[in-house]
Amino acid sequence: MNVALYAPFKPLDHPDPSGDRTIGRELAAALEAGGITIVTPSRFRTRWFSTRPLLWLKALAARRAALEAASLARVKVWLTFHTYYKSPDILGPYVARELGIPYVVFQGVYSTKTQRRLKTRLGYELNRRALLAARLVVTNRRLDYANLARLLPKNRLAYVRPGIRPDAFAFDAEARRELRREWDVGDAPIIVTAAMFRDDVKTKSLVYLFLRLGELAREGTPFFLVIAGDGVMRDKLMALARRELPDRHLFLGRVDREDMGALFGAGDIFAFPGIRESLGMVYLEAQAAGLPVVALADGGVPEVVANGRTGLLTPPGDDAAYRRALCELLTDRQLRRDMGEAAEAYVREKHDRDRNYGVMARVLRRLAGEG
Repeated sequence: MNVALYAPFKPLDHPDPSGDRTIGRELAAALEAGGITIVTPSRFRTRWFSTRPLLWLKALAARRAALEAASLARVKVWLTFHTYYKSPDILGPYVARELGIPYVVFQGVYSTKTQRRLKTRLGYELNRRALLAARLVVTNRRLDYANLARLLPKNRLAYVRPGIRPDAFAFDAEARRELRREWDVGDAPIIVTAAMFRDDVKTKSLVYLFLRLGELAREGTPFFLVIAGDGVMRDKLMALARRELPDRHLFLGRVDREDMGALFGAGDIFAFPGIRESLGMVYLEAQAAGLPVVALADGGVPEVVANGRTGLLTPPGDDAAYRRALCELLTDRQLRRDMGEAAEAYVREKHDRDRNYGVMARVLRRLAGEG
């Protein structure tokens, strides 16, 4: 069965890595594993549609092109990945209506506060209309489910846990030995962190981590920090690391996702605070490799880290608590090992992509009348 999969925020083959792109790719892979043929009906991006009148002019042509592509491919369902006020889906409801096929949303987001600002009002209205047009809206974040339930009846809503392919990040002992030799860090516990160096909460989280680790370094706690990522804030972050963590850090630059498993496996702890983190797929990837997590109990992080079992989550704003959590894992090797083993098992049990997202293939077939 052919399914149109459209991502209005950015295409799933976009070169810039992000958690959002990861979720979309994992969804597509799970659907294909379930026998679904994915069709990309459009690459039209609606990011900040509210404030870009030129996009309004291009939208009509994009609609016609998407309708033609979906019709030629004989798709049985239109599936939109991630519609929200900033990037509302203005293609899917139209095409699905014209073709008489079900319109489904995965990772729909609804926030009423965006209707009160002039800059976001149009995006809010367009996103609201898209969500109301959907036969089914699926989300992988519980807070989003609660917000969507204010707009849609529960028989048109579903929640699935976020998932990855755990084997892609399985522990590799040989890779661990090679990387640790290459880094030449001795026996000190290695903390791994990874993020894009964007001028937003990603960089704020890294700054927060560097400052807390700087406090531990001045207390004499042994560790070495390895940082994967790149972006416009690189120089600022490198300067801060030189000040707070002299001779205790290594910037690797951007690391391909297929190489992240080896990187995680070479570490002992994964630490990324996750300030206002929407979900954080990187936490699942690190845990799949057997790393315990130290993060804030903020945003969607508690949905992917089992506090006290696979990692330590601390209250946002409590700097001392976060520092203590880092110190506890850095100084207790057995705790690191126990939590790391629990983390690997947790991801396999609760966050396996094919199990969690695989059900979507059956749902789409049922909606199309083929299940």
